[in-house]
Amino acid sequence: MRKLKGASVHPDPSVRLQAVMAAGLVPSEQDLETLIAWCRVEPDFQVREMLTWTLLRLPRESVVPRLVDELKRPEAQARAQALHTLSKSGAVETWDVVAAQLDDEDSVVVRTSWYAAVALVPDNRREWLGRRLAERLGQGDGPTQLSLSRALVALGMDVAESALASVGHDTREAVLKHVAEVRRLINDPEGAFAPSLLTARREVAMGRTRSTKG
Repeated sequence: MRKLKGASVHPDPSVRLQAVMAAGLVPSEQDLETLIAWCRVEPDFQVREMLTWTLLRLPRESVVPRLVDELKRPEAQARAQALHTLSKSGAVETWDVVAAQLDDEDSVVVRTSWYAAVALVPDNRREWLGRRLAERLGQGDGPTQLSLSRALVALGMDVAESALASVGHDTREAVLKHVAEVRRLINDPEGAFAPSLLTARREVAMGRTRSTKG
C-alpha cells in the first residue's frame, strides 16, 4: 500500500500507469482507499482509465459503496470518476444516486452522469431519462452536444425518438439544429458530429472542466 501511495504522486504518468496496473493484476482490498483517493487527483486520462479497471477488480460489495460515497465529494473529478467507474460496474442498484448527478453544478460531471445513467437505467425509467436528456438539447458547446446526442441514441431508437418528440414544440434554432443532429446520428452514427468528435476526445483526455452546466 505504501508503495502504491508513493507512485500516485510520481511526476511520470507512465510510472503511475504501471503502478495502477500492477495493483489490478494482484488486487487487494487494502489498496481500495488509496485507489479511491488517487481518482480524485489523477490528471492523466489513461491512468484514470486504469484506475477504473483496477477498482473493478476488487470485490463489488466493497467498491460500489465507496464509489457512491465519492458522489458527495466537493471535487468535481472525484464525482466524475466515480460515475465513470459505476457506469462500468453494472451496479444497477445505484441508479437513483447516479440519476441525481444529472443536476450537478459541473459540466464534466453532468456529461459523465449522462453515460452512467444510460448504462444503469432500469427499463421502466428509460423514457423518463430520455425526456430529462432532451431538456438540454441545444445547450452547450460542440463536445457537450455530442455527448448528449450519443447518450440519447444509446437509450435506443424508440426512446430517442420519443425524447425528441417531447421537445417538438420548441422553435429555438439551437434546439432544432441539435434535434436534427441527433436524428442524423441515429441514421449515421459514424458521420454525425464527425468534425467535433476529435475535439470531444481531446476535452475528455485533458480532463477539462467548466463551472457551468451543459
